[in-house]
Amino acid sequence: MSKVDLTKPIFHDDDAARVHLETLLWPYGPTCPRCGVTGDRVTKLQGKSTRPGVYKCKDCRKPFTVTVGTVMERSKIPLCKWVLAAQLMASSKKGMSALQLQRMLGTNYETAWFLFHRLRECAIDPKRGPVGGGNKVVEADETYIGGKAKNAHKGKPVPKKAAVFSLVERDGEVRSFHVTNVNSKTLRPIIVKNASRESYLMTDESLLYPAIGREFAGHGTVNHSADEYVRGAFWYTNSVESYFAILKRGMMGAFHNVSEAHLYRYLAEFDFRYNSRDMTDGERADALLAGAKGKRLMYNQPRQTANG
Repeated sequence: MSKVDLTKPIFHDDDAARVHLETLLWPYGPTCPRCGVTGDRVTKLQGKSTRPGVYKCKDCRKPFTVTVGTVMERSKIPLCKWVLAAQLMASSKKGMSALQLQRMLGTNYETAWFLFHRLRECAIDPKRGPVGGGNKVVEADETYIGGKAKNAHKGKPVPKKAAVFSLVERDGEVRSFHVTNVNSKTLRPIIVKNASRESYLMTDESLLYPAIGREFAGHGTVNHSADEYVRGAFWYTNSVESYFAILKRGMMGAFHNVSEAHLYRYLAEFDFRYNSRDMTDGERADALLAGAKGKRLMYNQPRQTANG
């Protein structure tokens, strides 16, 4: 893992950050976010009264910058803080709280919260395909996120736990989902959509999975209730359990309490880091920022979920 130099200009200078974002979001040169033209159909405006980084499209006649059409559009937060926040999120294996980001960036809490939630939207890939395939194993399991009853304050209601279901391809990627109820009716559509049926499905002994497993190339189980965790060096769900270990440590250690309304965003963040684990921290941060393209968020638009 290579070290990231946090003294680099992109983390402290807006012009350097803007050029960095242009390189990531416009790999083939400035591109109009409205009509998609590029090359000689785009002109850079360089008048004395024009702020740096403004271009004009000759087709639609509209000016634009690299942030138009992204989660950063119309944000008053300096671009260098966006780039630094992305670096911190990408390099924090178990996540970082908005309070910690607030202290590190010197902003208020609302700004830090806004930054991280917008970057979590960048981590969502709406075009991602299913995991698994021929001669591949996909592990499936569910867990619960939330406080413990013994830790609840006296007189306060017992905190409700949120169910999380994950599919992990061995030596591959993960797909995680917040589900309202853990039953075959809710899990089957997720499994058949997000895991190739040519895969070998591996689960625990839960009665939820045998019927679903018959739709796949094969289905194996391990009996956790009998303290069986590995059988024959092939039957196990340790990959998905390892992912849950990281997820839970982050939820308990960094965030403490997560709203169900935003849980899908946190899952996207942890999925993104897991799926890009072979990248360096710098490469992962660049990939996160590249995901900002085409994701401008409006208050009146339906939320985008990780379920697709």
